[in-house]
Amino acid sequence: PCWLLRALPRSPCTTTRTRTEEFQEMAVVVPRNFRLLDELEKGQKGAAGDVSWGLTHGDDISLSEWNGTIFGPMGTSFDNRIYSLSILCGPMYPDAPPEVRFNTQINMSCVEPSNGKLKTSWGMLAKWRRDYTIENILQQLRQEMTATANRKLPQPAEGLNY
Repeated sequence: PCWLLRALPRSPCTTTRTRTEEFQEMAVVVPRNFRLLDELEKGQKGAAGDVSWGLTHGDDISLSEWNGTIFGPMGTSFDNRIYSLSILCGPMYPDAPPEVRFNTQINMSCVEPSNGKLKTSWGMLAKWRRDYTIENILQQLRQEMTATANRKLPQPAEGLNY
């Protein structure tokens, strides 16, 4: 029957489909651990100078618990500060966003003031896509620090944690 041949290119049953449609149907989804290993490798290379990330525990075979660091952007109230974050990549990551929490106290519109958790309504988390990465989250948070709503907000004293 035709439904058995559906994944095969140029099958007699798929003559009305385009090559792009055939390719999209056969696209491979990278497994969670391979994806996280790739993110770990990029984090260890340290390519992004304003943010960094890595595993909390080097022996974490589930690749679930991560640390992130954001260096505050110059010319903002975050300038000359280093922000530490905890990132939890659950079993559904990267199909579902990770849980992100600031360890360092911070005053930003997208962060819960009581516990440092990133609000799930925040742009990137609310519109999560599978191709977003830990690096993307950290870079976007750093960009958020420069936004008009946040750049001049008074910050807690340095060295305070949640």
